[in-house]
Amino acid sequence: MLIIALALVIGDAAQGGSATVPSPLPLPADSLTRQITNDAFGLGERLKFSVGYGPITAGTAWLEVVDTNSYEGHLCYRISSHTSSNGFFDSFYKVRDTILSQLDVDGLFSRYLFKALHEGSYHSSREIILDHASRRAFFRKGNDSPDTVALFPFANDELSVLYYVRTLPLKVGTSIRVPAISGDTSQMIEVRVLARETVEVPAGVFKCLVVEPMLVAAGVFKQEGAIKVWLTDDRLRMPVLMKSKVLVGSIFAELEEYKLGNLDW
Repeated sequence: MLIIALALVIGDAAQGGSATVPSPLPLPADSLTRQITNDAFGLGERLKFSVGYGPITAGTAWLEVVDTNSYEGHLCYRISSHTSSNGFFDSFYKVRDTILSQLDVDGLFSRYLFKALHEGSYHSSREIILDHASRRAFFRKGNDSPDTVALFPFANDELSVLYYVRTLPLKVGTSIRVPAISGDTSQMIEVRVLARETVEVPAGVFKCLVVEPMLVAAGVFKQEGAIKVWLTDDRLRMPVLMKSKVLVGSIFAELEEYKLGNLDW
């Protein structure tokens, strides 16, 4: 329930009126690769957030670029998100959520996602394999039979999309559209760049760009108001603050500590 920033909101979300993918034809081999310049994040980047509701800090979340590895013969960043409630919330609503993503190093699109949610009495796991050659994603929820959904080219998952957006040129007053998959839904997410603001969080004072992903989420995270994410207004585009209204109140995530990654590996 406390998945950080874009992962928090995009998870289990469906864009109202979003484009759907027709039954795809396999792509030729020369269209399965792309080169995206990444000056934003690198190996070893580690971000710690405090996450809460209203004035109450409810837990801690970590975003980390753990390492690189070979996934199905492709060099990928292994990115993780871990969220846990604090001792007070553990007593009546314990949260231990994990998301793992395999992000293609060259093209910055997702190849694999695993998500495990443990929130109170609710427990769920989901695995998604993104096969870009066939333009299909194969997903399995828990022990259910696997199913498929069509993919937009170079789609990202609900965690890796944040890292891809960080590498894009963001200009106030413009918007970008990003292909993504969440659960069994493929969608084009619109991200609006609203303004420049200076914000203070526990990790320091940062000049930021304010971005707004245009989503309508399901269940407890149904969006009642704007979701806003503050990214540093520099090459890093590091997320430092998120605010959102949901059915059960308001959520915030503030950067507490950070370790920058190595871009020269």
